[in-house]
Amino acid sequence: MSDPIPKTYDQWRHCITVDCGIPLTANFVTERLAVWRDEHAKETRRFRKLYGDDHWRAVLGWFEQAERELS
Repeated sequence: MSDPIPKTYDQWRHCITVDCGIPLTANFVTERLAVWRDEHAKETRRFRKLYGDDHWRAVLGWFEQAERELS
């Protein structure tokens, strides 16, 4: 069985858009970035505790890459 945690942007994008069926719209990306950029947000703190700062930074970077692709 493969690791369910994405390690690359392409894996993450597939996980979001195909596995979860969530379109990466500008609104969705903007909303998620607002949470991920807020280190004190409850959701961000919980994510960092579960997955670590390295993965949090990776996901933040992937959302930023998606934002660039949408602009």
